[in-house]
Amino acid sequence: MLMRSSTRWARPKLVRPPGFILPCQPILANKVPTGDGWIHELKHDGFRIIAHKDGERVHLWSRNGRDRSGDFVAMADAVRALPASRIVLDGEAVAHCLDGLPGFRRLLSGDGQASACLYAFDLIWLEAQDLRSVELIGRRRMLQKALKKAGPALRFSEHLDGDEGEAMFRHACVMNLEGIVSKRVASRYKSGSCVAWVKVKNPAYKRR
Repeated sequence: MLMRSSTRWARPKLVRPPGFILPCQPILANKVPTGDGWIHELKHDGFRIIAHKDGERVHLWSRNGRDRSGDFVAMADAVRALPASRIVLDGEAVAHCLDGLPGFRRLLSGDGQASACLYAFDLIWLEAQDLRSVELIGRRRMLQKALKKAGPALRFSEHLDGDEGEAMFRHACVMNLEGIVSKRVASRYKSGSCVAWVKVKNPAYKRR
């Protein structure tokens, strides 16, 4: 089946999903990029997770390849309950404090891990389709659809478009959040450091 990206047709590979996939890592920048070619997401302070479902088997891998599914049981159950038989998600495990804001130290506790949720921001694999060659905006549309009936431990990470990134960054600073990540809408998924993903950090951020 052909899938259309925003600029051209892309043909995903039809194979079984591999094991651990090294996540795409944004580069650090001092300025928020602007223009129609970018989208912007809040940077959640938590654990990077590659969520992998193959039938009834679920793995929640850290960025270094450690399986954390035993730590985040509710999150693993939410991934297992997705209607897709095979799916690989990229996201951030986050534990919220009583005020609703992320708390990294809470994520280190058993309580925080039990109530943590995964903010999914990318879709790497769906059924027999390797989506890494599909443009980001197309992957995110598919991700939002895949998470439509997901449980509360699995959420879609929202974004703002183009020139709204600077306003999002100012809001992140006011709320004492870590910052934002800006991504080129036409970017493909690339393991390791990626210049098409840019992280701008709040200079006054203090971990809660």
